[in-house]
Amino acid sequence: MTSISAPPASTPSATGSSWAGRTWALLITLCIVLFLDGLDVSMIGVALPSIGNELHLSTSSLQWLVSGYVLGYGGLLLLGGRTADLLGRRKVFLVALAVFAVASLTGGLVTSGPLLILTRFVKGLSAAFTAPTGLSIITTNFAEGPARNKALSIYTVFGAGGYSFGLVFGGLMTGVGWRWTFLLPVPIALAALAAALVVVPRDKPAEEGGHDLLGAVTSTAAMLLLVYTVVTAHQVGWGSARTIGSFVGVAALAAAFVVAETRVAHPLIRLGILRKGTLVRASLAIVAMAGSYFSWQFIVTLYLQDTLRWSPLQLALALLPVGLMVTASSIFSNRLVDRFGTGRIIAVTMSVMAVGYLLFLRIDTTPSYATAILPAVLLIGVGWIGFPAVNIQATSGIEDDEQGLAAGVLQTSMQVGAAIVLAVTTAIIASGQVGADATPTAMLDAYRPGLVFAAVVSIVGALVAVLALVPRRGREVEEVEDELEPAELAA
Repeated sequence: MTSISAPPASTPSATGSSWAGRTWALLITLCIVLFLDGLDVSMIGVALPSIGNELHLSTSSLQWLVSGYVLGYGGLLLLGGRTADLLGRRKVFLVALAVFAVASLTGGLVTSGPLLILTRFVKGLSAAFTAPTGLSIITTNFAEGPARNKALSIYTVFGAGGYSFGLVFGGLMTGVGWRWTFLLPVPIALAALAAALVVVPRDKPAEEGGHDLLGAVTSTAAMLLLVYTVVTAHQVGWGSARTIGSFVGVAALAAAFVVAETRVAHPLIRLGILRKGTLVRASLAIVAMAGSYFSWQFIVTLYLQDTLRWSPLQLALALLPVGLMVTASSIFSNRLVDRFGTGRIIAVTMSVMAVGYLLFLRIDTTPSYATAILPAVLLIGVGWIGFPAVNIQATSGIEDDEQGLAAGVLQTSMQVGAAIVLAVTTAIIASGQVGADATPTAMLDAYRPGLVFAAVVSIVGALVAVLALVPRRGREVEEVEDELEPAELAA
């Protein structure tokens, strides 16, 4: 294991081996918190049918248990990182982790669907503060170079591992009772909180800067209203005054956000960064990747458990190869990128993922796991091998002082894009939904358009990635400039 270099001068009490031990304890604590985020996302997916049956939630309501989390996360992610700089990383991290623990406990005790959805939104909100704050704590406590690279690599593996283990834990906990998928993270979060009180160093808030609260409020409100409008449109009619009025409200909120970002001194997003081709292409890729997968998993979970009566553990083990691929991608994908470049990796993996979704369309009411499900699952899992390449592409050619902003834009695109795609998928399957006593064939017919839509989203993402490889003079100039130093450009 790479040794930790000497602490920065701002840490006067840190010396030698004591600093190394404390810093690795800090890393382990931060990794556990990120592990919880991944664990939480995948556990709830497995538990959806059981939650719906006990609380009598419709398919449209169930999707909010997923969308509520990702919207809370994506909507406030940029504000979370900025808040840590302004108020102090230690303070923000501890408060957000405590909120996560309380929301998890509350979610395991409530008996109301809307309250359960609210706890999911609050958990996503807390993750929007712990994730960027944890990353900034690492970058400020590990010296740039091998030590920091090693720490970030371990941090990434824990996040991916949380998702993988969450599938298994979700199956096991749901078998006992779905409430345990909410209660299991509570003692882990409390233990991490106790450790964080000891190992997270105190820091001073930034002396200058401010919060872009207007930007945060308008952007989050626009995203929530958009998802709500799409999900409920099939009930009131796409051409109804309510639906049209809601879309107008979304446009107004989006316009207010753009105006706010151009006028405030410290915007959430410097809009000029969106002119970077690498960032835009990476953002489109991550929307297609996450949006298609969340939608596909949502439908597969309901179909296999509710219709075909698979147990939660059977479902979890069936989807586990995807989680293992996610974990593997964080370990060896950097070597693939070094050899082939981000563009080729993204194009190939997303194309393979699209084939996996198309292959899954062969599913029937008596599917063989070995021949009908596993091949598709493996191909879809291959798609996630390109996930680290997307992250690398997003920050390629970005100035050092905007690397965090670019990463935040990418993560926001992933969370919000996935929520919107899932909302559209839910609207599609809800419009053709049949009664609870319908035959498996009728249920599959109702779900199939949603599966087709998820495949189409993935195909569009793959096409964008492939077309990005076609040489064009404008893009060639941009990418060459990305690799040049400012002095070379001036010359």
